[in-house]
Amino acid sequence: VQLQASGGGTVEAGGSLRLSCVASGRAGSITAAAWFRQVPGQARQFVSAMYWRGEATYYANSVKGRFTCSTDTAKNTMYLQMNSLRPEDTGVYYCAAGSAMSVDLYGFWGQGTQVTVSD
Repeated sequence: VQLQASGGGTVEAGGSLRLSCVASGRAGSITAAAWFRQVPGQARQFVSAMYWRGEATYYANSVKGRFTCSTDTAKNTMYLQMNSLRPEDTGVYYCAAGSAMSVDLYGFWGQGTQVTVSD
């Protein structure tokens, strides 16, 4: 499975972005997928995770109510709709996927897309 993340950019605080993560290869083998973000010098931070077929979705407290994670299995794509963006949402966003909802079992990672939120 290969993952391609896109959709990042620079927005002002309060703005919105939608990230996409397209899975290719054996996308049918994906059970769960997630979004993480990372700022240079800091640990990778969990953002959201969901079962690929939409059975359940989970969010970090810092993004709950502002971000929405979804999938379109017909397009083998996971989305992260980010609204009411804050400067602290700045970072490189990575998508990950695997056979279970566990950071230790996400065997596939995208290359990351930069999100910058200005004051």
